[in-house]
Amino acid sequence: MDLTYNLIFTVFPYLCLTTFVVGHGYRYVTDRYHWNARSSEFLEKKTLFYGTFLFHWGIIGTLLGHAGGLLIPQRYFDLAGIDSHTHLTLAYWAGLMVGLAAVVGALLLLRRRLTHPRVQAAGTLNDTITIGGLVFVIGAGFYNVVFGHFDVLHTVAPWIRGLVTFTPDATLMRAVPLSYKIHVLSALALLAFSPFSRLVHIWSVPVFYFFRRHIVYRRHPGKLSGPFNAE
Repeated sequence: MDLTYNLIFTVFPYLCLTTFVVGHGYRYVTDRYHWNARSSEFLEKKTLFYGTFLFHWGIIGTLLGHAGGLLIPQRYFDLAGIDSHTHLTLAYWAGLMVGLAAVVGALLLLRRRLTHPRVQAAGTLNDTITIGGLVFVIGAGFYNVVFGHFDVLHTVAPWIRGLVTFTPDATLMRAVPLSYKIHVLSALALLAFSPFSRLVHIWSVPVFYFFRRHIVYRRHPGKLSGPFNAE
């Protein structure tokens, strides 16, 4: 049993995380011109807008919630006056809101991918697997929020922190319900798959756009009329 848990909750996570890091680096070096989301907006906009709006805001909130709730030890929340019960309550309601947005958005995108003729014709099997994987991972997480009610602060959270600090303890996952294990393992599998999909565009968030220098427009010397020329 110990060997099985070590293979599933120690070896497998590190294989996925290694593939995630090395795969993205290799993809960037060898396939830089396809490093994008391969947007199909010009094929259909209406459904895409609602799907991407809900999905992106939901998934960003979900990732921030996971990072703050699982990577920060409970003792720091205790110092801030937030005990474990309050922490879990806040996580439940926050997860309910952002999880619902993410899962509805992902389902809209999957439906669009499978039913819209133009999008379907221009898409690939990889695109469908990617969106299907997102729906499965997010759906499993949302299921746990609604029906799970399991204390992850003393099981899943320290196990994840152990992976980050290279001190994993697979036995922490023994008491974790199956639905949580499915969510965790499928999320890791999706991370390993991401370098080979359109999910690589998560690294292309235009953060530096907000800090760019202003573009100054002036009329060309000697011309009284005509379009402006950028310098």
